[in-house]
Amino acid sequence: MSDTNNPFLLNVGFIVHQTVGYSRDFPFDFPTVFLLPDTRLEGLSGRVRVTRTAQGLLVQTGLEADSLVECGRCLTEFHQHLVIDFTELYAFSRNYVTESGLILPENGKINLAPLVRDEMQLSIPINPVCMPDCKGLCPVCGENLNETTCEHSQEHIDPRLDKLRSLHE
Repeated sequence: MSDTNNPFLLNVGFIVHQTVGYSRDFPFDFPTVFLLPDTRLEGLSGRVRVTRTAQGLLVQTGLEADSLVECGRCLTEFHQHLVIDFTELYAFSRNYVTESGLILPENGKINLAPLVRDEMQLSIPINPVCMPDCKGLCPVCGENLNETTCEHSQEHIDPRLDKLRSLHE
């Protein structure tokens, strides 16, 4: 029960009228999803489980997808696999609100898109690397050392530290 324009807009109003402990799974399997303003996910799959509690609706999310990122060493784009798992409570009233501050809207529809976007962005490594043995760029000419070799010396010594070399010899 999701919106085709926004697959993360879930109609969960019917769960409110169920007994405590009732849960419903919402499966996700989309080739491409764009989350505003800047997140494109490919091969999104997983599930969202919504469970009725005495305080509200407990939303447990487990999703995975690929996102196009730039390698921190060679600056080429590659697909980074991302996996997220998070749990949030959409409270029935302000009395039960958790630190996330989420309250179940009166229309019974929750929009998980902002939460999924934030979690996916947070799961991208600070310095993503296209492959473990990525050689990066040549510091002199800027050539991608994974694709070509250049004639520049890989050992660049700061002239201010050259005196230390004589101590080692």
